[in-house]
Amino acid sequence: MNKQIISASSDVMGGTPVFAGTRVPIQTFIDYIKGGESIDDFLEGFPTVGREQVIAFLEAAQEQMIKMVA
Repeated sequence: MNKQIISASSDVMGGTPVFAGTRVPIQTFIDYIKGGESIDDFLEGFPTVGREQVIAFLEAAQEQMIKMVA
């Protein structure tokens, strides 16, 4: 996937990594999932984030984890 998933800029949320094109921190999504909430719950609370972005983030995280173990 060539589309940017995460962005970080000092102009947006002080450089906190966010879903690209939004002001929603990646950490917020992680906190939702760790807290037992579903992706749908997260998307309902943060409508500026698209399902495709969340799936792309999870796929990228999976790839990184597999690379670390291999």
